[in-house]
Order: sequence, then C-alpha cells, then structure tokens
Amino acid sequence: MTDSQQTPDPATSGSSDPAEQTVRTAVDRGMPSAVADLSQLVRIPSVSWSAFDPANVRRSAEAVAALLSDTGMFDAVEIKQAPTADGGTLGQPAVLATRAARNGRPTVLLYAHHDVQPEGDEALWETPPFEPTVRGDRLYARGAADDKAGVLTHVASVRALRDAFGDDLELGLAVFIEGEEEFGSRSFAHFLEQNKEALAADVIVVADSDNVDVNTPALTVSLRGNVTFKLTVATLEHASHSGMYGGAAPDAMLAMVKLLATLHDEKGSVAVEGLTSYTDAAEPPAFSEEELAKDAALLDGVTSIGTGPVLSRMWSQPTITITGIDAPSVANASNTLLPSVAVRVSSRVAPGQPASEAYEALERHLRAHAPFGAHITIEDVDLGDPFLVDTDGWAATEAKRAMTDAWGKEAVETGIGGSIPFIADLVREFPEAQILVTGVEDPDTRAHSPNESLHLGVFKRAILTEALLLARLNGREAS
Repeated sequence: MTDSQQTPDPATSGSSDPAEQTVRTAVDRGMPSAVADLSQLVRIPSVSWSAFDPANVRRSAEAVAALLSDTGMFDAVEIKQAPTADGGTLGQPAVLATRAARNGRPTVLLYAHHDVQPEGDEALWETPPFEPTVRGDRLYARGAADDKAGVLTHVASVRALRDAFGDDLELGLAVFIEGEEEFGSRSFAHFLEQNKEALAADVIVVADSDNVDVNTPALTVSLRGNVTFKLTVATLEHASHSGMYGGAAPDAMLAMVKLLATLHDEKGSVAVEGLTSYTDAAEPPAFSEEELAKDAALLDGVTSIGTGPVLSRMWSQPTITITGIDAPSVANASNTLLPSVAVRVSSRVAPGQPASEAYEALERHLRAHAPFGAHITIEDVDLGDPFLVDTDGWAATEAKRAMTDAWGKEAVETGIGGSIPFIADLVREFPEAQILVTGVEDPDTRAHSPNESLHLGVFKRAILTEALLLARLNGREAS
C-alpha cells in the first residue's frame, strides 16, 4: 500500500455538511486537471535570477493568470510589476486576482510564487528538470513542489469552491502569485504598498512550507530569518609566485580559510558573539540522529554538528553556511599566491532576533577576526526577519481542523529552518491579519536541489485542506 492510499478517501470522509461533501467530491474529481495544469506550468523555466531570460517568468505569469481567470470566480485578474527596493528597475511580473467579500464575510489572501530556482547541474537530474515525470507517487521537475504546487493548490481549491457555492460564494478572495521569491522578493514591499487595498485581508495563507512527512500535516509556526552577503578578503595588490614569496607573504585563501574557521566552534555550533538562539520555543518533537542522517543524506561515518535536540538546532538556533566561493578552479590552479578571494555567506537567524542585529554581529566578528591585517569588504547584503505565528487566533484553529479532516491525522505545529523573509513585510502592512504558513513539501521533496519532486498524495490533501478551510470561512463573520 502506498502512502497516498493510507489516507481516507476525501470523496467519502469527514463532515456530512452538503457543501463540504461537494468540496470533497470536487477536489477528488479535479485532481487529474490539477496535476495536468501543474505539469504544464513546470515546463516553463521561470527562473527569476537576473542572469536568466525574464521572458520565461512573463510566460509563467501569463499561464497563472489564465488559470485563475478560467475559474470564473474573480472580479479582476491582473499581471502587475512594482519597483525593486532600489527603485531603479521593475521587479518580475506577479499575478493579482481579487473577489470582493459580501454580507460581512472575511477576506482571505492566498499567496504562492511562480518563479523557480535554476536547475543547477543537469547531469545530477535523473529526468530533465523542466519535463515533468511521474515515478510512483511523485512528480519530478524543478518547481513541481516549490512553489508551483502552491499555485495549483490555490487554483484547485478555488475550483472546488466554485463547484460547491457558485455565485453564492460570499467569502472575499485575493490571490497574489509572486514572480521573484527565489531572487529575494526585491519588489515585494513596493508591491504591497501599491496594492494594499486589493491585498487587505483578515487571513493570509502562505503556501510555501512543508509537512512532517507524507502522512502528517504541519502548520508552520516559526521561521528563521536570513542574512546573506558577499565577503571579500584581500591581502595582496596582485598575484605573486608562491615559490618565491610563499611562507612569508600571506595569500588571500589562507586568510579566508582562517577567518571562516572562527565562525564555528569545535562542535560546529555558531561561535559569533551576538547571534542568539530562540529560547522560548516549546520542546521540539523527537527527531533522532538516524532520521537526520537519512533525511539530510549524510555520508557513512559523517556526524551531525551543533548541540541540543536535533530539531532545536534546525528551528531555533542560528546557522552560518558558505554557499559559494570565487577562486581559481582546480583545473586552472597555478603556483601563485591569490590576492583576493570572495565567498557568499548565508546565515539563518533564530526567531526573535532582528536580521539587522544579526548582520551587525556578523560584521563585527569578521572585522575583528581578520588575520594578518587582511582587508575585508562586505557587499550585496540581503536581510530578512524571522517570524513567529500567533497560534491563539481562530484562523490557526480552523486551519489545523481542516488539516486534520483532510489528512485523517492530527495536524502538528512545527518550526522551519528555512526563511520566508517577505512575511515580515506582510506583518508590517497588515498587522491585524492572521498569517497561516502551509505547504506541499515533505522530507523527500528536495526543493532547490536536483530531482525536486512533489508527493501527489500530499498535493491532494493540501488542496482539500485549503478548500475545506475556505468553505468554512465562507460561513464566518469577518472580525
């Protein structure tokens, strides 16, 4: 029996309410269309990074707009752009669809993003990255899970509402499908400012997270923030012969290696004064070293790093990772002392600490620990604040109830080691809105990596969860 078969059939399970039964039946019948539409969408290589063709992101936005328009449930569907943070250029195209609430019903904003990460080394993919391929219970392709499945979750849940309520739907809806989340959401803040009235909502559903496993739903209640920047270490005005000057003149690679080594202690924990952990978190669920080794694909004999419960290290503690390095390749190495070396530093910030404060701590540490008087340059800085969900609100209660009913298993509150920095912008613009972070991923999804995939059983249950939640909110008075 497969994982997807272990969950109760959504067409026959749950409430006897006629509208909810119609929703369940609509989700079940709509799955072939949802998978087909998702497959078409992932064929568009909508990489939003500046080095890639923006025409593909535009094509993706047009495809998403067509899917939303075809539901017939929105007053307006538009493709829009906003200036980036520097104000000099426009961000990538986003899709905004709106439907006004009636008779005092609440409005729900549904968020996802249609841009994707680059495919990386295509040789590491078992199937072409932009050719959707089903193997077993999983659909493989770049963006199949992160986050075009989030887009189709919204589309499919709106289709189910259409079948259940038609023109009698009174719930207000706004759908915001961003086009540059994977490139830092550089126009996100301006987009919110320019479209604040259209985006205003009582509840915001961010469909860009994951679940405990393919049978256990999760509501994400904490997210780490992030600090990323380019760090350059320079020691020489120009390259010099390593045989003539090596051993006396410090090269930049030596200085960089020594500097980076100061960022962690002997156990691999962050050793930067001023980077704090989140200490108010509840005891995380049990998660063994063996489970970590399997999920993170540790090689035989490799041990974990850090101290404390595994999930605490992943959810509540800061991290520092070097994600890229500019240096001569092994094939092109020559016997020279390098004058400068650059790396990309990515730090995850624990909930409760502002990203700006974490950046200041990192900068102080790097400048204080530069060896041999090496010159330090820090540039291209991106900051994103962490996030904590208020789980006392009625929206979180309703979301967990919908998850439990759709999955046939009680929902779990989890933290996430990753970051969704734009949520801080949502909190700033809409301080009264209740924010729910959901998603379609699971431990085997491999988002951002080769062979990214979506578990189709999880996809179905995510759609049903959202459709049930929206159907129930349609009968609720706005706060």
